[in-house]
Order: sequence, then structure tokens, then C-alpha cells
Amino acid sequence: MISPTLAINERAKELAVAGKKVIKLGFGQSPFPVPESVVNSLSRHAGQKDYLPVSGFAPLREAVASFYQRSYDMTIAPDQVMIGPGSKELIFQAQLAMKRTLLLPSPSWVSYAPQAEMLGLPVHWMDTTIEDDWCLQAEVLEQTCKEISGEKLLILNTPSNPTGRAISRTSLIEIADICRRHGVIVISDEIYRQLHFGGETHSIADYYPEGTIISSGLSKWCGAGGWRLGTFVFPQALSALQDLMAVQASETFSCVSAPIQHAAVVAYQGGEAVSTYLHHSKIALQFISRYIQRTFQEAGILCPHATGGFYLFPSFEPFRDHLATLGIHTGAQLCDHILNTFGVTLLPGVAFGRPEAELSFRLSYVDFDGEAILTHLHLGGEFTAPTSVQAFFPNIHTAISQITSWVTPFQPLLMKD
Repeated sequence: MISPTLAINERAKELAVAGKKVIKLGFGQSPFPVPESVVNSLSRHAGQKDYLPVSGFAPLREAVASFYQRSYDMTIAPDQVMIGPGSKELIFQAQLAMKRTLLLPSPSWVSYAPQAEMLGLPVHWMDTTIEDDWCLQAEVLEQTCKEISGEKLLILNTPSNPTGRAISRTSLIEIADICRRHGVIVISDEIYRQLHFGGETHSIADYYPEGTIISSGLSKWCGAGGWRLGTFVFPQALSALQDLMAVQASETFSCVSAPIQHAAVVAYQGGEAVSTYLHHSKIALQFISRYIQRTFQEAGILCPHATGGFYLFPSFEPFRDHLATLGIHTGAQLCDHILNTFGVTLLPGVAFGRPEAELSFRLSYVDFDGEAILTHLHLGGEFTAPTSVQAFFPNIHTAISQITSWVTPFQPLLMKD
């Protein structure tokens, strides 16, 4: 079965071709253009045609190491960095190399578990609750480690796809302690870390450096999903694993496209233009995220606010009895109803490891003109709700208005219940 995120994107395109207006809140692609300086670098290096080293172009590995030192005060040597065709492929190669039982918080990104299943590896889901903002709790991990024998791999995505939530420093310290005691290797998927909305960000690698691999790439913060460039940073203690992955890479993807790697050097070197691009991107994402979350909450829809990225993970559980009268009993049926009624694509919680009957879904607030918004902010513009929502995020405004108007009549009944 094709990945649910790619499937919903193709479904949206089919509906559009058929002449139907579709508001695309199902596929998590950055709405912002690739920074101009990075595009210019790609153009300059378009003629680069030679195979590059399996583990990555040396100047790019140096730039990635320098980025972590500059951004997060982490001391990383270039030879700890591996470049791959997207972090998705690197995570697959890591699972292939380690062959460990995969531990996943529920909900988690759609491809982690299918990758393990393709490799014949066990997957163990760990439940989270909306009361805990969908974040993994240390006691749940502890109990899981006691119950599951053998070698284990935990993939921890923070800020999270699909919830938009970042795990707190306190929780990361507790989780790190558990992983160290039980010998759990961690892949810290930090693909959205640079899109954290504000304040200090934290990585489990700060507290469990010897057992954590940091995964990231260009797709989310640099708007370059289709370029397919991901990065892994290995601790020295896992150098044997890094060597094995390099051997696997040499027999599979060989290396990442040479022009893309040359262009990525500019992205990771940063500078004022890239910093401004990121700053403005986060202003826009936080603004529209807060609008959706606040509007949902006012309508009685449960929805923890996001702390980064471009996702929310609402729950319609308070409306279960009323939705049942419409024949809606599962998250997939809820998403189908919203698509058929309002032309809005969403992904049900079951795609992310939630129970099939749960009335949850992932909402990707990315259907807007990112280039126009960056230009507006670059010229000194601001966002002033509610006029800014309608002016700069018209599709999202329409979708959220339709959904909340649909459930608003249920509110008196909820209070009566």
C-alpha cells in the first residue's frame, strides 16, 4: 500500500483535475520556496556530474557539523555526518542495519512502522493521550522496555509529525535515562527542529549522546522536499553502525545527486538571508497554527497547540454520539465525510498508529502562498487577525470555517450531555 501521505496528495490532485475545488490539508509539504541563495547555488552547480563519496560531499559534511555547533552548541566532527537521499531513506537504512524491535509513540509519522514491517522487524506501539499533548511519557517507555525483550530502537520525532508538539526538556532527560539503562538506541528525528516556534529547543542527544543518532534534512525548514537530501549525525560510539550503513548505501543509492549536495552547502552555512527566511517562516506558521487551534477549541474540538512544524492533531471524540447519527464511527469515515462535504483533505489518526475507531486526524496547515507571505513579511508587513487569516490564508480560513460551522450546532447538545 502506498504511503498515506503520498496517497492523499495524489487523491487531491485527482479531484482537482476532475474540476473540484480541493483544500489540501493532508500532505505535509512546506509551502515556502527554497531560499534564493540555495537555488542560485544549485543553478551554478547544475553541471556537476561526478559521483560523490558514499557518505557525502566533504564540504557539505563540514557545513552540517558547523551548523550543529553554531545552532545548538554541539561538538560534531564532519566524519560523524552521513548524507542520504532524504532522511526517510536514511531511517530505512538504519533499521535495515540494526534489525532491532522498533518502539514508537502513538501517534508517529506514517512511514516508520511500514519500513520496519517491510524488513520483517517487530513494531511495538506506545500509547499517548491528548491530555499529555500526545507526548510519550517516561513511565510508558519504562514499562515497555521491561516487557519487550531483545535489542530495541526508539524513533523520537520532536517537534512531532503528526502532532506539532515538542517534547519537554524534563521528559527528554527522563527518556534518556531509561534508554541508557535498557540499551535502547534512539533515532532523534529533528526534521522540524528549525521550525520550532520560539524559545530554547532540546534534543535527546544532549542527554544521551552516546546512544542517539540525529536525523534531519532539507525538506521542511528549507522547503526542499523534492530535492531529497537528508542528514544523519552519529555518535562516535556507533561508528560501526555508520560504517555498515555506508556499505549498504554503496550497494543501493550510491550517493546523493551532486548538484543538490553542492547547493546544500549554502543552506547549512546559513547567513542573514537564510536566517531571515527561517524567522519569517516561523512567524507565519505560528500565526496560522494558533488561529486554527483557538478556533477549534472554541467550537468544542479538542486540539493541543503546536510548538513547531506545520501540523495539528485534533480529536472529535466529544462529538462521537452526534457523528454516529451521520454514520461516522471512525477517523477514516470522519475524514471521508469532510472531504466529500467540504473538499478538504485530511489524514485519519489510524494512519499514524492511533486506534481505528478514534475520531482524530492530522491537519497540515500548509495550503497557502508561502512566497507571497515571505514577501509581505520581508517588506515589514504584519499579521493582524482576523483580516490577515482571510487575506493571506484564504483556503485554510475557508476550511476551518466550514468544519467548525458544521459542528457548532452540536455544542448545546454537548453541554446537555
